[in-house]
Amino acid sequence: MGRPLHGRGALFDADPAGLAPRLIGLRPHHHRATALEHPGEPPFVVLTGARGLGKSAVLGEFREAYAGHTPVALIDCAQEQFARPPAERPAASWSPLAQALLVIAEQLAEPVTGAGRITFPRLMSGLVAVAAGGWGEADSERIRREVERILLLNESGSRFGGFAGRWAGKVAAKVVAAATGTGPLVSGAIEATLEAIAEGFAGRRHQKASVWYRTYPNAGGHAKRGLILLSQHFHEGGPAREHAERYLVRALLADLTEAYTGVMSRMQRLGRPLVLLDNAQSAPGPGLVSAVLRDRADGIADQVAFVAARRGEGGEGLRSAARRELAEVARRTDWTPDAAAWSSHALLVALPPLSADDTLHLVGSVCADVPVPPHLPHAVHRLTGGNPLGIVLLAESAAQNLPGASSLGELLTAPVRPAEDQPAAPAYEALLDRLVPPERLTELTVLAAAHDHDSACALASALLPDTFGPASVRELQTLLAAEGVPQVPGRFVGDRFVRTLLLLRLHLLDTEGAAHASWRTAHETLAARYTGPEHARYRLHHELALGVTESAVAELRDTFATADTGAWLRTLRFVASAPYFHAHDAEGRDFTGRGDGRTAVALGRTDAGQAVPEGVDAVLHLRIRRLLHAVWQLADPLVLPDPQVADRLRFELEQLSNLRPAAGAMLWRASRDWPAAALAGRPMTGPEDPADGPDDDGGEA
Repeated sequence: MGRPLHGRGALFDADPAGLAPRLIGLRPHHHRATALEHPGEPPFVVLTGARGLGKSAVLGEFREAYAGHTPVALIDCAQEQFARPPAERPAASWSPLAQALLVIAEQLAEPVTGAGRITFPRLMSGLVAVAAGGWGEADSERIRREVERILLLNESGSRFGGFAGRWAGKVAAKVVAAATGTGPLVSGAIEATLEAIAEGFAGRRHQKASVWYRTYPNAGGHAKRGLILLSQHFHEGGPAREHAERYLVRALLADLTEAYTGVMSRMQRLGRPLVLLDNAQSAPGPGLVSAVLRDRADGIADQVAFVAARRGEGGEGLRSAARRELAEVARRTDWTPDAAAWSSHALLVALPPLSADDTLHLVGSVCADVPVPPHLPHAVHRLTGGNPLGIVLLAESAAQNLPGASSLGELLTAPVRPAEDQPAAPAYEALLDRLVPPERLTELTVLAAAHDHDSACALASALLPDTFGPASVRELQTLLAAEGVPQVPGRFVGDRFVRTLLLLRLHLLDTEGAAHASWRTAHETLAARYTGPEHARYRLHHELALGVTESAVAELRDTFATADTGAWLRTLRFVASAPYFHAHDAEGRDFTGRGDGRTAVALGRTDAGQAVPEGVDAVLHLRIRRLLHAVWQLADPLVLPDPQVADRLRFELEQLSNLRPAAGAMLWRASRDWPAAALAGRPMTGPEDPADGPDDDGGEA
């Protein structure tokens, strides 16, 4: 078994029963029945969310919990086997959905506790008819291989063992004869397949299956005619193929229903069969989901438990589906389909990020033999926002690189070996490989520093090819929304964790001479863009990212006495949210690979050597300078919070509250809230924030 899941008890709890046992009718990891919540028709459950939230891990846990107890099939729709046909197979006789049905049936056929193999005569007949449409130029060996694999779906493993092997040769011989003679090839293949069912099995169940295609539209009550029409429709492509594929899905479900029919079957088979679809946003996912839901809406019932996972919110194609948060389905779903909308037969369940407690336990389980700094789990949670993939990889990096690494930034850049037989790679690269579309990594790296469409266009003009213009920027925004990346005003990449990783990659792009050319160009471009006083905080933010602190200190010092206190605190927080990786000189060169000059400034160790501008209050100037660096250090998601800096932040805000008695209460409250939040791994928010939420890292530019 793999690492145990955290924060997903709403799905797998046994007592009281979570969603999985109520959906399937079995307790996880046991062959013990439990009450079904929806005995008439189960909801088609679709797990939604952005990359890295553990959807694949949840599907893996479903399979682990029920394999061997009830028929289970798991496919990843993003796998290569569903992307294109095999080299020798014509595209007209192959589709991702037909391939998926074959793979699903192969897995569902396996014996389980108390019951033998399930056979799929209906699906087998349809798949042979479809495959036969591409055998015109095929050699006999290829035909034999394809036929035998499909006919194995009807292998019961009983006294009829060897059925597929015997009949594959007969079907192949008839097809080859038809291909070299004047007879119709598809008709010959179908005729041989129907003979295989009729002669190989005398049971009523299999005989019923052999004539199932009599009801295919325009078949005239003839199964052979129905299969020929199915093959023709599949070969035509477009809507005709979709029609044929829907019948193939119906054939799979009819075979499963047949396997559960009868007194003996009901006694032997506990629980519903389970079909799991990962990356269901990719073909064959949408077609399979649509076929099942449309048939259920048309009253063609089945008892299969489907659980799919797809990126994004799942709205496309499922607009009438019910939506629930994971916690809402822990004990009941409150789901009823709408007879007027086929997509209402689906239930979308959003997977949430993990909690701080989940992060604590997960880091502890990965780093069981490695002492970790006490603030590390909370800092990991703040950085990742509870993203399970991020938590696990950072914990793996800690287990492999502590005590040498002293910050989360160093854990991200340190090499991590995911398995003994795999090469090591920096953790941030491994995360980006799985958290962003790989074909868009270059563009997203550049645009991560942007705040909106216009600033993204400015960055694209400065750092990307001329072919990547405003239309490409909008296309990328649309892609991010479809991927489930949150849309946050003031950030082109709304997910804080992904944005931090992309900015780290941008910083490390140009290390020749340690000049960080792309990093400097990006922030200089944006600083030059925000020249007006109404956008001063954006300019100061990007100057601070370049290591220029004087203008930020001056702005905060000069506006302290006159600005609205809440707005002043939010500006301080936003400016100090500038990314910082380590100290640079004026030309962008590294002072040291591990330097962080902010702590020394925040603690006042550099005050004596600091030249105060003429005509300003020296005490206020130095206090604002210390305060800025304290917030900058404590707000940095890549470092562990420093208790000394937190204490200094408390002191500086407390002293500022004495200088503005009218607004002293808000400053004093921040002096308590901000340090406590930073040490606990939470955003530094407080009563100065507006009712619609904090604005420390956003706001329309």
